[in-house]
Amino acid sequence: MRLPFFLCILSLKLSAQISEFNKPWEDSTKAIIIDAYSENKIDWVVLKTDKRVVAVIHKATQGEKADPGYSTRKAITKQQGLLFGSYHLATPGDPIRQADCYLEMTDGDTTELLALDLESLDSTKHMTLANAEKFIRRVFEATGRYPIVYCNRVLLNEISSRYNNTSLFAKCGLWYSRMRSDIPDYNATVWPGYALWQFSCEINCKTTGTCLYNVPGTAYDMDVNVYNGSVEELRRVWPSLK
Repeated sequence: MRLPFFLCILSLKLSAQISEFNKPWEDSTKAIIIDAYSENKIDWVVLKTDKRVVAVIHKATQGEKADPGYSTRKAITKQQGLLFGSYHLATPGDPIRQADCYLEMTDGDTTELLALDLESLDSTKHMTLANAEKFIRRVFEATGRYPIVYCNRVLLNEISSRYNNTSLFAKCGLWYSRMRSDIPDYNATVWPGYALWQFSCEINCKTTGTCLYNVPGTAYDMDVNVYNGSVEELRRVWPSLK
């Protein structure tokens, strides 16, 4: 049975409005992931009313130090039947020692998503791209998996100016940080698209309930991400996200 002409036109318009780079969270099939700080409060009963929220990511290590809230958050997340991931906040210093610290903290959990958080190009505060390569390689040698790489637009453009789609970075999935409702200038030199897009946090949402996507049981300052795929697809590829 064919749709009436006006419904076909409406369907095409909606598809054009909701795309990978334009409000993908408005597509009710897309999976939602939160990455929570230790101080972010979560009402788990309320959160689980949103069946699109299927995973939680939490910081495990920073430099060579463990995050104090990691173990508790991991245990609760798994008790709730949700997927769990972690990230390492990269700092200056020996990238191998940082990778080993991170791997020791995650303790060989093969169900846990691994991620490298690259915050800026300031080498006095954060890891250089050359050291990031060493970190990634170390994680792969130890686990057989590449961590996903978290970065913002400035870092994405810099990585894209130095590397290509055959590089070590390209073997990792991209976790893109861009606090807005669309991405008009995505640089696809290294990654053809993102695996995760962090689109909402306290930077672009100041009041609970007014965010681009409101995760029930959380406040406005929760970091919210969309997966470039369905809930079923995310469950299938986790934790080897690409």
